[in-house]
Amino acid sequence: MTVWDRPEPPTRPVPLDRERIVAAAIALADEGGLAAVSLRKVAARLNAGPMRLYGYITTKEELFDLMVDEVQAEILPEEQPGDWRKALRTLAHRTRQAALRHEWLADLLGGRPALGPNGLAVTEATLAALDDLADIDTVMRAVETVSAYFTGAIRREIANLRAERATGLSKLDWQRASGPHMTRTLATGRFPALAKAVYDGTDVDAEESFTTGLDWVLDAVAAKLTQPPT
Repeated sequence: MTVWDRPEPPTRPVPLDRERIVAAAIALADEGGLAAVSLRKVAARLNAGPMRLYGYITTKEELFDLMVDEVQAEILPEEQPGDWRKALRTLAHRTRQAALRHEWLADLLGGRPALGPNGLAVTEATLAALDDLADIDTVMRAVETVSAYFTGAIRREIANLRAERATGLSKLDWQRASGPHMTRTLATGRFPALAKAVYDGTDVDAEESFTTGLDWVLDAVAAKLTQPPT
């Protein structure tokens, strides 16, 4: 029986339910990442004994599932987008925005499908936008491809934000600090393609990079969706 199927125990002294437990866990994760979340710490924040939580959640993995599903409510579009490109673009951008609010989400993206009510609603809305555009296998591959792109891009962006905090160096500060090493290395002539990228490439911010890459992936998906059946 999954956490979604298991009923909650009856109310006891110190009001407690999964909604309060999940809210406390998300607050802890927002403050200190997933490492800051444990059933003991959640119980302490709720002024409850740790054993009380086991009536609602049996493992930390179940707690993580519930946390992700709660954030999926932030990702679920407010209304069904008018076309498939807008639907997939909305999914990608709303997932990125949620991850920037809750950085720990980046660590839990991907993997097995979300089975909570909000996660299933997000999946339903996404698939519905591509319904009848192609056979179901093509639709599934399209969704998986876009999801793989934005999951990787979000994880990279969050990793960079964490590196900035860990080192105390912004992206520009890090580039300046590593500049002499890169200059000496590129001057050897061993990395001409990299030198071209460093000296001639345009530096863009994370949002522009994310949006550009997403549009390219959507263009590739469009080519598959418009191919005649074989």
